[in-house]
Order: sequence, then C-alpha cells, then structure tokens
Amino acid sequence: QVQLVESGGGLVQPGGSLRLSCVASGISFGVYDMGWYRQAPGKQRELVATMTSGGTTNYADSVKGRFTISRDNAKKNVNLQMNSLKPEDTAVYYCKAEGPTRWNLYWGQGTQVTVSP
Repeated sequence: QVQLVESGGGLVQPGGSLRLSCVASGISFGVYDMGWYRQAPGKQRELVATMTSGGTTNYADSVKGRFTISRDNAKKNVNLQMNSLKPEDTAVYYCKAEGPTRWNLYWGQGTQVTVSP
C-alpha cells in the first residue's frame, strides 16, 4: 500500500519559516519525481516545487528564492524549506509522487500552513 505522509505544517508569523516533510512508503522512491503543491481556500491546487528523480528542480515564480525542495532517497522523504513566509502562502500543502507510468501517481493527505500575525 502506497502512503505519503506530510508533516511540519502549522501557524507562523509573516517572515517566519517552516519545514515540511513527506515520507513515502510502498513505492520505489528513487525513481519517482516528487513535488509539493498547495491549495488555498476557493482556489485551484497549484505547483509549489518539484524535484525529479535525477535531482532537477522547478519552482513556482511566487516562491523562488524563498522555498527550497530537497529529497533523501535513502530515507524516502522529500522536504520543503519555506522561508520569508507571507500571508499569501497560507494553504493546505500536498506531497505528490509521480512514477514512471501514468498509473503511478499518488498524493498525500495534506498539511495546513497558516501565515498570520
């Protein structure tokens, strides 16, 4: 059974930092492209950051220079370091694993990030 379990969300003041973590089980983690997405109330889910199995990264323009995605294949986790947080970063953050075929697509349950004074 495939599981992606996110952690690290919470309430933080503007300008603060959080580190999200996603631990995967049930997949050959090293061959999966991993990503973080977010969904704010009333909005569509959007890409935040991705990292391919080969280590190539991609970031949304809104988070470039503030967020950093990393992965540890041995520990089967992907992390998102979020610095200089803004109120507009408030959303539920989801971990995504995308494998070699179109059937190998999995999502975590999400973790809430709230940026507020």
